[in-house]
Amino acid sequence: MRIIAGSFRSRALQAPAGLSTRPTTDRLRETLFNVLAPRIEGAAFLDLYAGSGAVGLEALSRGAVQVDFVERAPAALKVLRGNLEKLGLTAGFCIYSVAVGAFLRRAIRAGSKPKRYEVLFLDPPYDAAEEYERTLGLLGGAASGLLAEGALVIAERRRKEHLEERYGVLERTRLLEQGDAALSFYAASEGKQTFS
Repeated sequence: MRIIAGSFRSRALQAPAGLSTRPTTDRLRETLFNVLAPRIEGAAFLDLYAGSGAVGLEALSRGAVQVDFVERAPAALKVLRGNLEKLGLTAGFCIYSVAVGAFLRRAIRAGSKPKRYEVLFLDPPYDAAEEYERTLGLLGGAASGLLAEGALVIAERRRKEHLEERYGVLERTRLLEQGDAALSFYAASEGKQTFS
């Protein structure tokens, strides 16, 4: 596994051992960032279920101003911190070592002053299908205040798994399939909700 492009291009990354964390392949990351290229420079990027951090690190390499990683598995957190250290990164990121649901509920409690993101990426374990529904439901509803104007939410999933066309204010705008994986792109529809 390596960083595809940007200031850390070709630098190798570690991945957690075992099958509980499934890193986004280099090829799929390249496809993702080819689509996101015009949005990454200067963006705030949220990497949910971050694992090794490969997607968020790619965003930092390509000019994201801030990447927030959300991951709770101790083995994945150890690898993520090691990858950041290996790249010499000391700023421009924050690690939240909590469950994604807890992170989103904390953001909801922040009221009208949450951090906002231009790009939000989620890649829960494939075997935790309920996490897709729960997380996309929150981002399209009670936690939609995390979405900056024009934000994109991208969910990586198994190609054969089904995601809805709409989750609250989030509407699917694009679907890319590659091998046994797929990327669903969602944008907030007009009249986006915000925290109350």
